[in-house]
Amino acid sequence: MSIEPGTLGAHLRYSEVTPRQAVEIERAGYGALWLTISPPADLTVAELILDATERLVVGTAVVNIWTTQARTVAASYHRIVAAHPDRFVLGIGAGHRETDPRYASPYTAMVAYLDELAAAGVPSDGVVLAALGPRMLRLARDRAAGTIPVLVTPEYIRRAREILGAAPLVLPGQMVVLDSDVERARATGRAHAAPPALHVANYTANLRRIGFTDADLTEPGSDRLIDALVLHGAPATVAAGIRVALEAGANHVGLTVLGDDPIGTLRTIADAVSRAVPPR
Repeated sequence: MSIEPGTLGAHLRYSEVTPRQAVEIERAGYGALWLTISPPADLTVAELILDATERLVVGTAVVNIWTTQARTVAASYHRIVAAHPDRFVLGIGAGHRETDPRYASPYTAMVAYLDELAAAGVPSDGVVLAALGPRMLRLARDRAAGTIPVLVTPEYIRRAREILGAAPLVLPGQMVVLDSDVERARATGRAHAAPPALHVANYTANLRRIGFTDADLTEPGSDRLIDALVLHGAPATVAAGIRVALEAGANHVGLTVLGDDPIGTLRTIADAVSRAVPPR
C-alpha cells in the first residue's frame, strides 16, 4: 500500500468536521483524519477535506455496508483517488445488530460487498475493514489492506498482528481524555466507552476474548475496563499509552478526543508523542 497515514490520526464525526479543522490537524503533525459515524456513500466530505489540505490522508471509519451501496461507494472512491492519489483510504464495516435493522450474516455480507467493490475496480490495498473477531481479521488479511478497529487494547493489537502477519495495517482508534484527575477522567471516559462496550455484542464478545469478565462488563463498567479502553492523564502519560499500542503492533493510532477543545488537545498530544515516540 502506497498510502502513508503516519503515526497519529484523528477520529472526528464526518458531519461535524470542517476543512479548516482538517488544516489545523495537518499542521499539528497528524498523518490522517478518519471520518466516523457512517459517512454517506457519496463521500463528499472526504473530498472537501482533501481539497483543503496538502498531505493529510483521509479515511472513512467506517462506511456502513448496510446503508451504502457498494457501486456508489466505488464510484466515489474512483472520483476521489483520481483527484488525490495516495491520500484516501476506504474503511468499511458491517455495523452492529443493535443499530442496523438489516444486520444478518455479517461475514457473508462483507465478502459480498468486497466482491462488488473489486468488480467495480476498487483495489484491495485501498480498503481497510472494521474487523474484530478472528474470522473477520483473516478476511482483512486476505481481501484488504488491514483493519481499523475501535474499543480495543494493546492485547487485542498483539493478537490481531499475529493473525494478520507483518504486512497488513493495524490502525486502532483510541479514546483519549487529557485530564490528570483520575476519577474525573474515568467518568468522562466511561460515559463514552461503557455504552458500546457493555451493550454492543460485537464489542462485548471481543473484550471477553481478550480477557475481560462479567465483573468488568457489568454496569457501570469496571475501572480496569475503562482504563484499558480510554487513555487518560497528562500529555506524557497519554503519549506513553500510544507508544505501548505501537509497540504491540499498531502501525498508526487514531485518536478520539473526549472533552472540550478537541483540536487543541490533539495538538498537545501530538507534541507529547513527538517527544515520546521514536520516528518510524
